[in-house]
Amino acid sequence: MKARTVSICIAALAACGCVERKMVITSEPSGALVYVSQVEVGRTPVTLPFTWYGDYDITLRLDGYQALDTHANLRPPLYEAPPLDLFSELAPWTCQDTRYLHFPLSLVEPVDDQELIRRAREMAQKLQEPAGR
Repeated sequence: MKARTVSICIAALAACGCVERKMVITSEPSGALVYVSQVEVGRTPVTLPFTWYGDYDITLRLDGYQALDTHANLRPPLYEAPPLDLFSELAPWTCQDTRYLHFPLSLVEPVDDQELIRRAREMAQKLQEPAGR
């Protein structure tokens, strides 16, 4: 009798739901290469699961556009705050938490030839200076 009760309890816990977390990252224009916490995750639009709430470093790169280094602070929903998180993990359904992050990208400003030459000379001069100046 006791073994049967334990088996029923284990089966009930196994049938419990959980929380599925995912972030959807989009950009304008789409097709940007995305890095989350310095790990390449794909091109926009991209959907990826996440495990914890908090601050994520996000980098987007696309030819012809300025690279965007930013971050997203994902705060937990109310049902993920203690002690409610116990009930959301044990509920017989699955909770879904989807975060949508959209980033507009800026075009790279064209540089004329004279400005480019000036920058190159300036950089060459800096490279010839001794370190520590």
